[in-house]
Amino acid sequence: MSKLNKVVAGPVEFHATEGSPYPFSDAVRVGDTIYLSGQIGLGPDGLADGFEAQSRQMMDNVAATLKSMGLGMQHLVKCSVMIADMSKWSRFNDIYITYFEAGRYPARCAMGSNGLALGAELEIDCIAHAPQ
Repeated sequence: MSKLNKVVAGPVEFHATEGSPYPFSDAVRVGDTIYLSGQIGLGPDGLADGFEAQSRQMMDNVAATLKSMGLGMQHLVKCSVMIADMSKWSRFNDIYITYFEAGRYPARCAMGSNGLALGAELEIDCIAHAPQ
């Protein structure tokens, strides 16, 4: 992942990828709460090929954003997952659980969605808690 720039505006910190062409921050911190923007399976070479590869790249992107802020997946408290084909939900779950310690999963919702950015098969956005 590219370097994140931090802009502080009062109690709010905006963390955005340096040189990003997109009009949003990768993460915004307000006090002890971090809001992560939606992530898809987009890597340095473009959108990963296939559902499983996109799932892993997407989760790796979440982990990289957290790591750039000195955090880890254990800091996540809520995730929302949008999946273009809900018949693949269990396949995603098989990958998702590998990113967490057993029994320490964030609260989560999953919903069917079409028209995800760049033709992605799924997208996730998350909220993390990290006391300062």
